[in-house]
Amino acid sequence: MRLLLNILWIVLGGGIIVCLEYLLGGLLLCLTIIGIPFGVQCFKIAGLALLPFGKDIRDAPGASAIGCLLNVFWIVVAGIWIFLSHIALALGLAVTIIGIPFAIQHVKLAMLALAPFGKIVRETPE
Repeated sequence: MRLLLNILWIVLGGGIIVCLEYLLGGLLLCLTIIGIPFGVQCFKIAGLALLPFGKDIRDAPGASAIGCLLNVFWIVVAGIWIFLSHIALALGLAVTIIGIPFAIQHVKLAMLALAPFGKIVRETPE
């Protein structure tokens, strides 16, 4: 079922477009030394954006104060706008019954995009 939902997500839910946007953002951020930690977070979000079904977001063990500061900077610069865009997409998809599973995945992406430092993406057990 996960495979089918992930294929439908890539084709109909905008998964490939969202993934490519995060990959492009990550590549641009990695061009500068200061942007590398933020680029790595974009790559993490891109992986979730491509195949979100069957994955879960957890707090990383031993999250640091530096990660908290980086999250604050991320939120101020871009996180809130990325969060709002995923929420808007989720609301648009939740209008139809067929779009509800995709809306849930956009909410999952919104939560990770709001504060990605100190989070890990894991496979959920079947």
